[in-house]
Amino acid sequence: MKEEIQKQFLARFGKTEAIYASSGRINLIGEHTDYNGGFVMPGAIDKCIMAEVRTNGLDKVRVYSMDIDEYVEFGLNEEDAPKQQWARYIFGVCREVIKRGFVVKGFDAVFSGNIPLGAGLSSSAALESCFAYAMNDMFNGNKIDKFELARIGQSTEHNYCGVNCGIMDQFASVFGKENCLIRLDCRSLEYEYFPFEPKGYKLVLLDSAVKHELVDSPYNKRRESCERVANTLGVPSLRDAEMADLNAHKGEITEEDFKRAEYVIGEKQRVLDVCDALKRGDYETVGKKMYETHEGLSKYYEVSCEELDYLNDIAKECGVTGSRIMGGGFGGCTINLVKDELHDAFIETAKKKFAEKYGHEPKVYDVIISDGARRVE
Repeated sequence: MKEEIQKQFLARFGKTEAIYASSGRINLIGEHTDYNGGFVMPGAIDKCIMAEVRTNGLDKVRVYSMDIDEYVEFGLNEEDAPKQQWARYIFGVCREVIKRGFVVKGFDAVFSGNIPLGAGLSSSAALESCFAYAMNDMFNGNKIDKFELARIGQSTEHNYCGVNCGIMDQFASVFGKENCLIRLDCRSLEYEYFPFEPKGYKLVLLDSAVKHELVDSPYNKRRESCERVANTLGVPSLRDAEMADLNAHKGEITEEDFKRAEYVIGEKQRVLDVCDALKRGDYETVGKKMYETHEGLSKYYEVSCEELDYLNDIAKECGVTGSRIMGGGFGGCTINLVKDELHDAFIETAKKKFAEKYGHEPKVYDVIISDGARRVE
């Protein structure tokens, strides 16, 4: 990919210069916990957005996206926002850097990526983090700290792309570290690295390639359930609740709200259990907790779907160590922790059975936990 980017850059803009990259991400465990003040456990992966960037001495940005074969120019003032959605991510990063009192000057860029789109691997956060890192390195002597780089990406989504996202995706893209997952406390933003070197195992995503269109807003409804229960328990968020508290107020809570809260409180503890297991190198316990999370998301939080439950069942039948739905739900991927010797048979079985039932094979992505935003050369 690097050579292709350099070739395109030379052809379009002449002399080459600096290359930057930032990764997509997975989240091993800790789902729907972010807005409950809980923990998430993401890691950057070995699939990234890569960009060659060079100052051009002009008051505008000239950028070419190799993957969709489109060239865009835009200025650096608020009224210069480009129409193309992909270019708005880059424009938004430039504006958010400027709004914080830092410098962005005109530059030329060519970028490409190998993060599968639509698989919940946060390609947009990788694009934002790649250009935020580049703007910091090229124009600001790396004075912007890493947390602010992640916030720049998050603000870009909020202010220029119409997505009111949390900070996990950009955080993982910026802070990612090879062979480590990051436990992020979504309330305090404190974080800690945990070793993730599963020798003898592979991490595999199975993308169902389905996304169910939903009439109502299930995420808002789940959030409202959690807030109602927290109010009943007299705590700021479910992060502060234990199962004993929930059971003590069972008569005051609807059955549906109770189930939602039961999942969230259980997930808080599962993340902490996985952290302890990773310190011991105990991947069997990690896998067990992944299955428990899937069960909770499917039966209690009710954000799974038939196709993802089926992939989870196949994983169990094939002896896969751990498997769960990853992401918001109602479609997308399962994330699977698979012993090396079972990997090929599992993939073959999953493809065959899923295609027989649903008419198409799931997409398969092996991923390795890798570094986040960086200068490549």
